Amino acid sequence: MDKSELRRRIRRLRRQLSPQQQRQAAHQLARHISSAPELIGKQRIALYWQNDGEIDPAIAIRHLLQRGKQVYLPVLHPFKLGHLLFVRYQPGMPMRNNRYGIAEPDWRSGHCLPAMLLSAILIPLVAFDERGARLGMGGGYYDRTLAFSRHSRQCPLLIGCAYELQKLPQLPMASWDVPMQMMVTEQRCYRFPSANAGLGND
Repeated sequence: MDKSELRRRIRRLRRQLSPQQQRQAAHQLARHISSAPELIGKQRIALYWQNDGEIDPAIAIRHLLQRGKQVYLPVLHPFKLGHLLFVRYQPGMPMRNNRYGIAEPDWRSGHCLPAMLLSAILIPLVAFDERGARLGMGGGYYDRTLAFSRHSRQCPLLIGCAYELQKLPQLPMASWDVPMQMMVTEQRCYRFPSANAGLGND
């Protein structure tokens, strides 16, 4: 099965989850994120705004803010085509839909950071495997933005977020694909010691 067919199949499966299943998974995801020892000392943490049936990190965002963490959200980079910039999120700040219909904060109204200065980045995905490989939506935004992490030990901790049903035995990986150091689902945390060392920033 090629990547396009995999994307269609997995996206269809996650959209079939009931609202109750999605809410329960969001609570369980938040619990795993809050208890992950790797995130205790991290201060600048990027997450994402749920879209297209992705597992919802909104509860995790609320918990992190209550613990005094700085939360950032991705925005399409205004000057660097195909890349992401990260804007510090504050509850109640204005959001607008980007060209893909995904809500994002206005980069002009908040504090912006490049990916390399974040402590950890929690990343949505379509599928993952037992090696930490991630299949995204196909736009390549995270892979281009995080390309520096393949050559640097001092970089954000990269954590994928997904439903357990999105796990596959093995995904094809290209040379430009950026592997995750961790994966968090509603059921558990996976850790991939063979991936980039991921020391992370404080």
